[in-house]
Amino acid sequence: MDLAYTIAITLVTLGVLVAIHEFGHFWVARRCGVKVLRFSIGFGKPLFSWHDEQGTEYVVAAIPLGGYVKMLDEREGEVAPDELSQAFNRKPVLQRIAVVAAGPLANFALAIVAYWALFLSGESGYAPIIGTVEAGSVAEVAGLEPGQEVIAVDGESTPTWQALSFRLLDRIGDTGAISFSVKYPDSDMVYESEAVVERWLSGQEQPDLFRGLGITLYTPDVLPIASEIVAGGPAEQAGLRSGDRIVSADGVPMPLWQDWVSYVRARPGVAIDIEFEREDALLQASLVPDRVTDGSAEAIGRVGMAVLLPEMPPEMLREFERGPVEALVAGVQRTGELSMFTLNSIGKMLKGLISPKNLSGPITIAKVASASAKSGLESYISFLALLSVSLGVLNLLPIPVLDGGHLMYYTLELLAGRPVPEKIQAMGYQVGLFLVLGIMVLALYNDIARL
Repeated sequence: MDLAYTIAITLVTLGVLVAIHEFGHFWVARRCGVKVLRFSIGFGKPLFSWHDEQGTEYVVAAIPLGGYVKMLDEREGEVAPDELSQAFNRKPVLQRIAVVAAGPLANFALAIVAYWALFLSGESGYAPIIGTVEAGSVAEVAGLEPGQEVIAVDGESTPTWQALSFRLLDRIGDTGAISFSVKYPDSDMVYESEAVVERWLSGQEQPDLFRGLGITLYTPDVLPIASEIVAGGPAEQAGLRSGDRIVSADGVPMPLWQDWVSYVRARPGVAIDIEFEREDALLQASLVPDRVTDGSAEAIGRVGMAVLLPEMPPEMLREFERGPVEALVAGVQRTGELSMFTLNSIGKMLKGLISPKNLSGPITIAKVASASAKSGLESYISFLALLSVSLGVLNLLPIPVLDGGHLMYYTLELLAGRPVPEKIQAMGYQVGLFLVLGIMVLALYNDIARL
């Protein structure tokens, strides 16, 4: 059932993104007087199709991994004399540029609309207050202290955990100083500090931003209180119930949930004598953690018990309300920031500052799409917007066979006053196809390696 759901939501996601992208080409082509022969979502054998009054065929094809708009073009077949004025290749170069650029621009427009809707509905998050600072870490050298709230990084505001993470993501692989503006929650005094890094988190497949600085963000202590007991697991067999609090294990105090987790993980198949609290009564029991591998070679212990997470203090909540215009401006700004972030990340990957293992393919997209959809409409729309920005940026790269490659050729034509020779274009398309296929294979390999 989960697999079917994942496949369905992935197809919907890709279908929306492709449809918007191709509609951009389609809409501008028609306004430039270009005859559109086919508008296809997917490749291969058509599953169903229909025609409009202008003769355009609309197709949903069997292979749902892209789409295309086929326009009347003398380079792709014979064109009737009375239709030559509607051929794409006969249009002025500026109109051809507009048609090609419209696809990626449509993806950016989708992202702007999505973020506008999200911002208009309200935005919230938790203040990034430092919980701990590791001794000798980059953060300690910079003078960061527990209890401080990070209000800006490199001059850019960081009102929430998410905002702070985004600013730090943009600095992966960098050498130099990361500037922090911090303050204590009960004070308006702002302190400036710098964390000096060298190729920061470069090469890491899954960089841990906060650990890379040597900090943890504040969260309330997670006490070892059960929220759920797995049926048939060691915890249930020992008589534990939801709401029980672990006090000690083999006489060792268990003040925090992580203490209990670490103790259990280290003792697969080993009996543990526990004391636990239930409605002010202190009870005793014995349990034997199951031995599981959890995808690794080393076995760990597991008892089938989920933790009751504490609520964040209300004073840490940050809520933002925006009017229609303000939300639109914020949507444009967010789309621009993500576009630049994507470009910077590609550049760092080419320079070897970011591991190519961070490149993700269709399997990762499917997993994230499914997870975001299950998390709620807001999470899914946010993911859709992010993916739309990525698609727009990638399509603008100056690689032949992509929209950016066509734009490169047309720009050269505009500057030189004549088209790039067809032989050179053909060679470029072959190289571009090789590059794109290579990137797709690498992304798919990374996906499989993460399974």
